[in-house]
Amino acid sequence: MGVGKTTIGRLLAQDLGLRFIDSDHEIEKRAGANISWIFDVEGEAGFRERESIVIDDLTQRKGVLIATGGGSVLSPQNRQCLVSRGVVVFLDTSLELQLKRTEKDKKRPLLQNVDHTIVLKNLKEVRDPIYQEVADLKVFVGEDGSRKIVNAIVKKLKDEALLKE
Repeated sequence: MGVGKTTIGRLLAQDLGLRFIDSDHEIEKRAGANISWIFDVEGEAGFRERESIVIDDLTQRKGVLIATGGGSVLSPQNRQCLVSRGVVVFLDTSLELQLKRTEKDKKRPLLQNVDHTIVLKNLKEVRDPIYQEVADLKVFVGEDGSRKIVNAIVKKLKDEALLKE
């Protein structure tokens, strides 16, 4: 959360000649409602069910780069789709940077009416080991600009022979 998945994903897709799709935006489009509304009406379980359907569909497409929500890896089904159907890049960052980037954001259901520090710390503790497990590549996102990060990802993809030229 707050790592720059959408911004970095768009730029990376452009560089690689792929179509960019944000799975959260796709969920909203299919539901005809925003994620906050889905959480309010269906709860996190309802949202996660929708998310799994979208990830299964999107990972079967060719020529796409998909930015997934941070919690998508909690589902074994989603992890299987991601790992078996593509290259997974884990964008990691510090808790401090996450806090800075999400402090005024009112759209994130998991950060409504809670202590952001506690929630983000707990999410990181639970999710990081899973991200490590599924990732083909890990890239730390600090204060560097998006272009520099994208260039680093492309270089790592080439160095690890994960990118077909």
